[in-house]
Amino acid sequence: MKQQLDFIITSNKKLNKQTFLIKVTPKNAEPLPEMLPGQFVQVLVHDSSSIFLRRPLSINYYDKENNEIWLLIQNVGGGTNKITELKVGENLNLLFPLGNTFSMPDKNQTTLLIGGGVGTAPLLFLGKNLSDKGYTPEFLLGGRSALDISQLNDFEKLGLVYITTEDGSMGQKGLVTHHPALKEKQYDKIYTCGPKPMMIAIARYAADNNIDCEASLENHMPCGFGACLCCIENIKERGNICVCTEGPIFNTKELQWID
Repeated sequence: MKQQLDFIITSNKKLNKQTFLIKVTPKNAEPLPEMLPGQFVQVLVHDSSSIFLRRPLSINYYDKENNEIWLLIQNVGGGTNKITELKVGENLNLLFPLGNTFSMPDKNQTTLLIGGGVGTAPLLFLGKNLSDKGYTPEFLLGGRSALDISQLNDFEKLGLVYITTEDGSMGQKGLVTHHPALKEKQYDKIYTCGPKPMMIAIARYAADNNIDCEASLENHMPCGFGACLCCIENIKERGNICVCTEGPIFNTKELQWID
């Protein structure tokens, strides 16, 4: 059940030039509701005379023990700049939890979670969920350089991690779609999030190899309620739908990308 709640920032850590990890806990200290991998929050940008719409952010991690939500944020504009400038102890208002969730693999199925840049955000929460359920997830993380690979230690606690960087400063040089693991190993299910061209390439790879694949779409979602119609995606046999209310998770077979 979605709700609007004031949070207090408990940590704001700069991971690289543009990426921040912010942790928040409810201001009234009430226990957080159950949240699922793939769901997202809408963040209110406080104290701005020009930014009226909330900013959508994936739930990077749900820390039940500390009653915290983690948000991995890339500072790319006025809204995210205001959010990442907030200090520990300051307030942040969230509308949450929104959206659907990833489906779980069948028993004994092998899984690969592929993320590019801050598109890795929902995959940490998903990886922890898979690990808790007895699966051994593998991860393929990509970025322009080593500086773009975030939360590596957290991912390595959950399973085997492969890395690609476009400049070769960490892991395999090139794109995630070129990593040898995709040729040398067989996976039953793939989950992906990141730049759309990357996800389209992964969807095509999955289709060519008869692998079930789910993508977390990052369409622009100003409202989160399907009212503004900014996040429209054309779905096979369904037409145009709002990603914020029908997604953000879709099986790539539903999408028009491959066709």
